[in-house]
Amino acid sequence: MTRIFLVGYMGAGKTTLGRALAKSTGMQFIDLDCYIEERFRKTIAQIFAEKGEEHFRDLERRMLHEVGEFEDVIISTGGGTPCFFDNIGYMNSQGTTVFLDVPVERLFIRLSIARSKRPLIREKSDEELRTFITEQLEKRLPYYSKAKESFVADRLEDKEQIETSVEAFCRQFGIDK
Repeated sequence: MTRIFLVGYMGAGKTTLGRALAKSTGMQFIDLDCYIEERFRKTIAQIFAEKGEEHFRDLERRMLHEVGEFEDVIISTGGGTPCFFDNIGYMNSQGTTVFLDVPVERLFIRLSIARSKRPLIREKSDEELRTFITEQLEKRLPYYSKAKESFVADRLEDKEQIETSVEAFCRQFGIDK
């Protein structure tokens, strides 16, 4: 039985790497945000707007505990998931937590490209975005650093890099493909 929880800042590659790992290993892949959206038939943004962050974080915690019981699964968590309640402690008790470590400049490039799909950063200028990432990452690093393991995920920009990263991840964590 294997449970791998991928944690890290938005744009770190949790979903990209998680999907590729699942495909390569035959494990199930769950993106926690997508799981919540499908389960409640609302986007994360709608849940935030209608009920507020506190409600969303409680919902997120409950859904994390639900998927945290699954077996042979790779779970991509939301960027804030490890920072609330005792979510990081729960994940550590249920499986292997891996912090996807990506430099601020790489996060900036990735998020600049995907800015329109992310309401939190959609309206930010480049300078505001870089500052936002730096400040948020600084606040969240104490939580991310509680993950059992870390993996440098700065090379996920194309199919070849993703395949190379999957191989490196599997080698680093002794996962059979």
